[in-house]
Amino acid sequence: MDPVVAIALWALLFLGSHLLLSSRAVRPRLISTFGEDRYPGVYSIVALATFIPLCLAFARHKHSGAMLWSLRDVPAVRYLVWALMLFAFVIFVASFITPNPGAMNAIGEAKHTSAPRGVLKISRHPSFVAFITFGLAHLLMNGFVGDVIFFATFPALSLVGGMHQDARKEAQLGASYQSLEASTSFFPGLALIRGRQHWTAADTPWLAIALGVALTALILWLHPMLFGGNPLGM
Repeated sequence: MDPVVAIALWALLFLGSHLLLSSRAVRPRLISTFGEDRYPGVYSIVALATFIPLCLAFARHKHSGAMLWSLRDVPAVRYLVWALMLFAFVIFVASFITPNPGAMNAIGEAKHTSAPRGVLKISRHPSFVAFITFGLAHLLMNGFVGDVIFFATFPALSLVGGMHQDARKEAQLGASYQSLEASTSFFPGLALIRGRQHWTAADTPWLAIALGVALTALILWLHPMLFGGNPLGM
């Protein structure tokens, strides 16, 4: 099979299975069959069954297909990618620290909407924003068709997933979640720019920032050994 076709096939299966299992038609039936507590496990098994082959196909066929762009040797783009990845790590870590009623399996405090705080003032879907940022950063550095298909999968799934979760939470939580949507944004920083939210010192996720910086430094060091390539451009 052509390498680009193999990557595209697994990417479609990965995206399609996610959308199917979380759809309004299928999700309730799965919950009815397996129970609400077991549904995330079923969802995760199917996700891994498509994501692992996708990653293996990409690992075997990196830089396959025609080159659409080449920006690796542009210093400004490389610095931008570092900044994007730092932001992705920080906001991803922060998504675990701040309870989020918009999360797929919100628990405890996160099941109930309240005044947004911390990272939720930046985006009500911080983990999705992290994956979108990760994908966009790697698209800048990888312009071959196979690479583009692989890394575009992350923003595509996250954008659709975020919109789908908003619709599902509206149905579950009603007006309280609609109020959260009105006061926040999916696009990072938009609610702050438009004055719907105001950042305070108490909202600054210092722990997430510290861990994000540490993770960024660790990945810069390990990237050539784990994934190939060199983010430092050396």
